[in-house]
Amino acid sequence: MTRKLLAVAFALIPMVTVIACGGGEAPPAEAPAESAAAAPADEMIDPATIADAGGITGSVQFAGGDPEVQVVQMAADPYCLSEHAGDVELQRVLVNENGTLAQIFVYVKEGLEGKTFPVPSEPARLDQQGCMYHPHVIGVQTGQTLIISNSDDTLHNVNAQPSNNPPFNIGQPMAGMEAEYTFDNAEIMIPVRCDVHPWMSAFIGVVANPYFTITDSEGNFSLDRLPPGDYVLEAWSEGLGTQTINVTVAPNETAEATFAFGS
Repeated sequence: MTRKLLAVAFALIPMVTVIACGGGEAPPAEAPAESAAAAPADEMIDPATIADAGGITGSVQFAGGDPEVQVVQMAADPYCLSEHAGDVELQRVLVNENGTLAQIFVYVKEGLEGKTFPVPSEPARLDQQGCMYHPHVIGVQTGQTLIISNSDDTLHNVNAQPSNNPPFNIGQPMAGMEAEYTFDNAEIMIPVRCDVHPWMSAFIGVVANPYFTITDSEGNFSLDRLPPGDYVLEAWSEGLGTQTINVTVAPNETAEATFAFGS
């Protein structure tokens, strides 16, 4: 609801000339200082038009022990139970067969200051299916539309509690329901949960640039169409925290970067 401001008119009080004891008038008021020069506008860059763009490829290795596995108890909701043939296991640290980590959010944290980027026209999508969030970790650019949908024929609620963006908590009681959100401020990460099904959780990474990704089932990641330069890359893990590394991207070259958690 738009709030209208009420304009209140005040009578202007006439200024009285102050006469000093010696009969002289008060000195004239100083002219207002000139406004400071406007800050230069950020440079808009379209990754598709960078002639000498480079990239970064890499992996996230894991040297820790066996991660904790939790078996989800879904008996309280017969629909959720019927959606799975066997036990559903949750791992905050998802280790691949080759000893790398999946579901790691990787993004350019520093090195793009003073640059802005077009907002993607294609929305990102977060679905509730089988009483689980899909995907568990997702990234969006600031200003990009995120569509949150319910594919389950049971009640879910989407409870997101950001620190740098407005929170929201909505119910989606029927299959096919959707809600759209955008985030104006970068934030790593926004936790999402379903209060009806306490095992359901997801994380949204909001980045002010398009250079973010999530490691795949072999622990690999790739960032393309980067302007040449020096960058700080960060990897975020739900159960292991964050790591940063410095990477230099040369014109028309692909740099390599490797993160190692648990060592």
